[in-house]
Amino acid sequence: MTDQVTALQAKTHPVWEAAADLVVIGSGVAGLTAALRARELGLHVLVVTKAAVSDGNTRWAQGGIAVVLEGEHERGDSVGKHAEDTLVAGAGLCDEDAVRSIIAGGPDAVARLRAEGARFDPAAEGRPELARTREGGHSAFRVIHAGGDATGAEVERTLVATAGDRRIPVLENHIAVDAIRTPAGEVVGVTVLDHNGVPGAVRAPAVLLASGGLGQLYQATSNPEIATGDGLALALRAGAQVADVEFVQFHPTVLFTPGARGRLPLVTEAVRGEGATLHDATGASVMRGVHPLGDLAPRDVVSAAITRRMVQAPGGIDDHVFLDATGISGFAKRFPTVHAACAAIGLDPAKEPIPVTPAAHFACGGVVTTVDGRSGVRGLYAAGEVARTGLHGANRLASNSLLEGLVVGQRVAEAVAIDLAAGLLADPRRGVLMPPANVAVADRDALQRAMSRYAAIGRDAEGLSVVGSVLDLSVTESPLWTPRIVEDAALTLVAEALVAAAARRTESRGCHVRTDFPERDDNVWQRGQLIRLSPSGQPVLADPIALEGVA
Repeated sequence: MTDQVTALQAKTHPVWEAAADLVVIGSGVAGLTAALRARELGLHVLVVTKAAVSDGNTRWAQGGIAVVLEGEHERGDSVGKHAEDTLVAGAGLCDEDAVRSIIAGGPDAVARLRAEGARFDPAAEGRPELARTREGGHSAFRVIHAGGDATGAEVERTLVATAGDRRIPVLENHIAVDAIRTPAGEVVGVTVLDHNGVPGAVRAPAVLLASGGLGQLYQATSNPEIATGDGLALALRAGAQVADVEFVQFHPTVLFTPGARGRLPLVTEAVRGEGATLHDATGASVMRGVHPLGDLAPRDVVSAAITRRMVQAPGGIDDHVFLDATGISGFAKRFPTVHAACAAIGLDPAKEPIPVTPAAHFACGGVVTTVDGRSGVRGLYAAGEVARTGLHGANRLASNSLLEGLVVGQRVAEAVAIDLAAGLLADPRRGVLMPPANVAVADRDALQRAMSRYAAIGRDAEGLSVVGSVLDLSVTESPLWTPRIVEDAALTLVAEALVAAAARRTESRGCHVRTDFPERDDNVWQRGQLIRLSPSGQPVLADPIALEGVA
C-alpha cells in the first residue's frame, strides 16, 4: 500500500513550476478583462484556461450587454432604473448596494471595451448611436448587441485580440486542480493538469477564479462542455464560502432537438424582445395571464410557465413548446446565429415556429465576494459567473452577466494591485504542496439524469432526496489526477451543495421553484444560504459570516 501511495504522489507531484503576481483561472470576459487591467497596472499575469483561449462561455452569449450609456439611451431610462429592474428580477435576494455599484460601473466598462476595438451594432448606418433592444425583465430598450445575436463572440474576439497584442501569457488546455495554501490557509497559487494529466504548479500571491458556470450538471444546457463547476469546487476546498447555489437560471428558449444532450443552441431572449411569442402545440399562448410583461417576463417566470405547460402535454407534446418569430422581418440578418442553428435542423424561422425548451443557463450563486472580487480567503478572488457578488440574487436579469464580468473583472485587478502594494498577501514561497487527497466522484451520466429530473425547474423534498441517494450510490473515491476526474469531482461536490441548499429552502423564489412549497416566504427566507466544507469534505450549510479584511 505504501508503494502505491508513493507511486501516486510521484505521478501527481508537479513536474514544473511557474510564478506570477496574479494567476487568472479562465479566459472569458471576467478573466481576460482582469488580466488586461492587471497588466496595465504593472502586474505579472498568467492566464490558465481549460481549452483554447477563446473557448469559454462568453463567446456563446447572444443577447447583449445591458447598459445605460450617457446620451445613448431611451428617453426616461437611467442607471437607477436599470438597477431597479435588476432588484425586481432578483426576487428580494440581491445586495442593493452591490447592484447599484456594479450597474453604475457599466457605462465606463463598456467605453473601455469599445476603446479596445469592440464593434457594436449601430442604430442606423453611419450614425454613432448604438442599436438597443429589450429583453425579459427590462423596462426599457437598453441592451446593446453585436453581430445581431453574436455579442459574446465580439466581446471575446476583442479581449483575446487585445490580450495577444499585449502579450499576456496564456496556458491553454490546462485545468486548475487545487489551491496552493500556506499553513495558515492563505492561497498562494494553484496546481494544474494538462490534457494528458501532466501536473504543474503556478505560485502567485493572488489567484482569481473566473472559471464560469456549472451547466454540465444537467443533461441540457446552453453552456459549453467545459462548464463543470471546477472553480466553485476549488474555492470550497480552499476554505471559501459559497452562497445562493440553489438558484440556477434556466434559459426559457434553447433550440429543441429530439434526444439532444449537452450544449444546445440558444435562441436569444432578444427574439421575444423583437416581438416573437410563445405558444403550445395547440396554438395557445404560453404566457397569457401569467405575468404583466407577458412573453418578456423575467426568465424564471417564463421557464416555469413553459415547464408547467409541457407537463400538461397539450396536443400530445410534453418536451417542448414553440416560439413564433414569423412576424419579425429580416430575421436572418437580425439573428444570424439563431437562423443558422435553425437551418441546421431544416427549419426556416421566417416561415414556421421554432421548437424550444428550457435548459440550464446561468448560476446566480457562487463564491461569496465583494464587488471588488475579494473572497473570504486571503489571496483568493473570484469574478464572473463563478462569483456571488450580490448582483443577481435569486434570478439574473437578462444581459447583466457580460456587464458584471466587465465591471468586476476590472475592479478585481485593481483590488489585487492594492492588496499587493499594501503587503496584505502572503509570500508564495510559504505555500505547501500537499499530497493528493481522495475526493468523492459520481458517475456523470447518473448525476446529470438525476439533477435534470429532480433538481431542475420544479423541485420537491422527495425528488431532492432521490438525487442525494443517486449521488451516494454512484460515488467512488479518487485522487484528482486526470482532467476528467477533476471535472466529475467538481460536478459531484457542486451537486451536493446545490441539493443541500435547495432542500433546506422551503419556498419558491426566483429560479428555485419548489412544487411542495409554491409560495415565496419573505418572513423566513429573504436571505441567502452560505455553504462551506466540513472537515470531512462535505458541503454544509453555515450561518452568515461578514467578510473581513482583504480576503
